[in-house]
Amino acid sequence: MSKTLKVCSPYDGSLISEINMDDWEKVETVLAVSHQLASDRDNLIPLPKRIEILEKTANIVEERAEEFALEAAAEGGKPLIDSRVELARAVQGIREAARSVGRLVGREIPMGMTVSSLNRIAFTVREPIGVVVSISAFNHPFNLIVHQVVPAIAVGCPVIVKPAGLTPLSCLNLVGALYEAGLPEEWCRVVVCDRTIAEKLVTDSRVAFFSFIGSGEVGWGLHSKLSHGTRAALEHGGVAPVIIEADADLEDALPLLAKGGFYHAGQVCVSVQRVYADESIAEYVADRLAELGKAMVVGDPKDEKTEVGPLITEKEADRIDEWVKEAVDKGGTIITGGNKIGTTCYEPTVILNPPDDATLSRKEIFGPVISVYSYKDRKEAIKRANSLEYSFQAALFTKDLDVAIDTANRLEAAAVMVNDHTAFRVDWMPFGGRKASGLGIGGILPTMEEMTEEKMIVIRSSVI
Repeated sequence: MSKTLKVCSPYDGSLISEINMDDWEKVETVLAVSHQLASDRDNLIPLPKRIEILEKTANIVEERAEEFALEAAAEGGKPLIDSRVELARAVQGIREAARSVGRLVGREIPMGMTVSSLNRIAFTVREPIGVVVSISAFNHPFNLIVHQVVPAIAVGCPVIVKPAGLTPLSCLNLVGALYEAGLPEEWCRVVVCDRTIAEKLVTDSRVAFFSFIGSGEVGWGLHSKLSHGTRAALEHGGVAPVIIEADADLEDALPLLAKGGFYHAGQVCVSVQRVYADESIAEYVADRLAELGKAMVVGDPKDEKTEVGPLITEKEADRIDEWVKEAVDKGGTIITGGNKIGTTCYEPTVILNPPDDATLSRKEIFGPVISVYSYKDRKEAIKRANSLEYSFQAALFTKDLDVAIDTANRLEAAAVMVNDHTAFRVDWMPFGGRKASGLGIGGILPTMEEMTEEKMIVIRSSVI
């Protein structure tokens, strides 16, 4: 008898659905079929057909966006107002893949520049890399799947996707839309399995590309066990530093930072977490962020009024509470928040000047907590911002162009937002972490490039 996975609401624990879990025999069969498809170029779905499928998929998702947003909010806890935004982004992402596949072009390689290269022309083409296996995270249960599945379909790779065990329904909804749009089922298969089976799948030599979104501990651990030749893209967490200079437009900046820190209860890999403010404004920054956070409605993610939903599990809410209490014990000052609400919700929290050795100053808190640190010297603040092993997106606020350019150059980040919060993203921009925060580049077109390989063709002729 097969095991079942219970999908429950993180808000109240109510049962949403039960799904049969796959054993290794089932997963191995899926992998074998995918490998056979990837090994035979005659199986490749023609490009015009792939574009047509993606365009139809986007239309289907758009038509059912409200239904899918409600289910995403129920299983993942992201407030409905934000889940609707996620579905709108998902539609844009699918359409972006349909548009961008034509940009995957090769390049001309110069020949005839030496005697040995006379009478030759050379160029490159891009080919699908092979079987893609994607393991996803819970915090954007629909749009993350779009980024890990749709690029593979676009470039002609069979893809096997394992959604987060806490939020599998959104993945099933997207893949169902792909099937409805005409994608043969064997080209995209969902597996719901335990970690042992997932690891066995990921490390199989038939896997050409591994896409992972989740914790660094799990991602780097799996990466170390990949079969020789398997390429990978890893997206882990960050600690999103923000530098605020004394001349910044605070009335513009602080609402952006509050949204960027408390959005989805802080469960975003580029969520605003560490704010370094000039000492002349630090207390005001903390007080104003506290006012904005305190005014936010915390509660049922399916309620239209809710702005901050639950943490994904009670264990996570307890962990955040422990980290906050530790920061206070070490000298940080709570300006607002610092308490659980029920079992899985947590008050939007602002802490002023927690010490740099507090856990929430050193690690990704992944919760609705913003720490504000005062500084005297901007370069010293940048040094503190860069001191951790994580490097994803960062931000700075200033009216001085010279300071903006200098700070952006000094911050260790894959992307620096000037006068905007760290969580800004559109789906066609490159997106990825450096150092411990990840490997490879995400985004629709960059992922499509990662899932293809460049092949050079050289033609020799006596008449050229």
